[in-house]
Amino acid sequence: MSFQKLIFRPGVFRDQTRFASDGSWFDCDKIRFRSGLPQKIGGWERFSEDTTDGQIRFLFNFISLDQNDYLAIGSSQRFYIEEGGEFNNITPLRKTSSLGSNPITTGSAGSGEITITDTDHGAVLNDFVTLAAATTTDGVTAAQINITHQITNIVSANAYKVETAGSASSGSTAGGGGSVTAAYEINVGLDTTVIGTGFGAGPYSRGTWGSAATTTAGAPNQLRLWGGDNFGEDLIFNVRNGGVYYWDASVGIGTRADALSDETGASDAPTIAVQVMVSNNDRHVLAFGCNDRGSATQDKLLIRWSDQENAVDWTPTTANTAGDLRLNSGSQIVKAYDTRQEILVWTEEALFSMRFVGPPFTFGHNVLARNITLIGPNAVASLNGAVYWMGLRDFFVYTGRVQELPSTVRDYVFGDINLLQAQKIHAGTIKDYGEIVWFYCSADATEIDRYVIYNSFEKCWYFGTLSRTAWLDSASRNYPIGANSVDFKLYNHEVGLNDGEGESPSGISAYIESADFELGEGDRFQFISRVLPDISFFGSTDPAPAASFSFKPRNFPGSGFGTADASTVTGTKMVDVQEFTEEAFVRVRSRQVAFRVESSGTNIAWKLGASRIDIRPDGRK
Repeated sequence: MSFQKLIFRPGVFRDQTRFASDGSWFDCDKIRFRSGLPQKIGGWERFSEDTTDGQIRFLFNFISLDQNDYLAIGSSQRFYIEEGGEFNNITPLRKTSSLGSNPITTGSAGSGEITITDTDHGAVLNDFVTLAAATTTDGVTAAQINITHQITNIVSANAYKVETAGSASSGSTAGGGGSVTAAYEINVGLDTTVIGTGFGAGPYSRGTWGSAATTTAGAPNQLRLWGGDNFGEDLIFNVRNGGVYYWDASVGIGTRADALSDETGASDAPTIAVQVMVSNNDRHVLAFGCNDRGSATQDKLLIRWSDQENAVDWTPTTANTAGDLRLNSGSQIVKAYDTRQEILVWTEEALFSMRFVGPPFTFGHNVLARNITLIGPNAVASLNGAVYWMGLRDFFVYTGRVQELPSTVRDYVFGDINLLQAQKIHAGTIKDYGEIVWFYCSADATEIDRYVIYNSFEKCWYFGTLSRTAWLDSASRNYPIGANSVDFKLYNHEVGLNDGEGESPSGISAYIESADFELGEGDRFQFISRVLPDISFFGSTDPAPAASFSFKPRNFPGSGFGTADASTVTGTKMVDVQEFTEEAFVRVRSRQVAFRVESSGTNIAWKLGASRIDIRPDGRK
């Protein structure tokens, strides 16, 4: 009889078979590694009871001159400024129309639906419109009409429908008076990527040559993503491949953002861009993939910048530093990312470095690497001076030079990913643990449901399941913040021990499982009679915290794990373990065994140590 320590390499090794990964961890969920050992992650609690309209895709934290701590929130339908837990709608207005005489027509008798006539309204399905100065029409009161509505149906280019809380008396009656106005928020975007059909739409070779892509009339046509940065205490942000906007903090959170080109003193400001940013080192506002001066057409390789310390002056003169340049590789800019020394710019086939060089050129650029991909515009993050990103088939890191980041879960991740929803992939950090995390859609999912983590402290990888559509590290806040795809709420992470998404906290299902390990060369069966646990529950608030230890036996790499059968002692055995459990009897006989630790109760924290098993050879058959 002898004791064998259950010590495995830090991280999860999933790109080999279970048998070939002997000495490693093979599977996990909601764990991390510290000092080479696995432990359960922290819990999450609601940030606020407020919700957004549409999926949240953008989070950005900044502070005003009077020390107001703001959180910018971009969803598929609106843009908000959070302060004190309240989400304030600052979505810019697209236009305001005077609708003419009696532009409102009721639906059928008893219905609250009304049709609004507005020539060339430009609205799409689910757009928000605020009606004003309408009079009571066919029993639907003025108070029920003169509010903000979400458009439920696009009738034509000149008419749309909304639903009111009213009830038409007769139906099909025109009214509203002659002073009705309609204020339209900018068009909403899609919650999810919708691929058209036909050649040239979607993945390469999809559909048949010459067949058209299909779209839904009156519907938004692209996934709504945002970019943005603070200019001092103010915020500059944009819809990806859409308008550029400015929010002045001095006017307060009750005021909407305006188009940058409408700001006082604006000169040649871009009106469309892939992304906007403020260069931290030199205080220029930059627009990537934007329209040129005097043109409304987007050039997806053009980069323009404003005069230094001036967000609205974009006209180059001999007296300022405004200017532009155009990249010469690729067909579009995918992402720009500001670092301490430079701005990294990805196209779909190359990575560029942009640096401030001063007059007369202001910015210079050079190619860092070609044949480098970025899987989605938000799949990049930085930690401790290094920039990490996910490509189409690999992970990369930049620390002054571009390097492929070796991964023990590469094949696993890229073999189970929905590339049609790649634009949703986003990266974040949990700096306290040295973690870079990528959230992505698994192969059969259309919304974020999985994550993969590289731990820069431990130099290892692990993964799990969690639905977070946007992420922000703690910054000036106390905790990292994640957006939930189900309830459109924000959650503080690494706080408490439980899943706080429901009305009351629930336990987090966390586990880690080893690859198969064997005795000797596998020529003999092994018999495990007991386990001597080494696990700490420090930090638990449950008075009797426990986890489960499981031993999953099988006789050959190609066979399944044994089923529970006490008579043959070849089945999976599970025992509950507490902090002061000295030993637990398991009775397992096989050639190989996988070891699993898991917990699902509330108020439990655990960290695994060096448990031991009582093991001996047990024959050759």
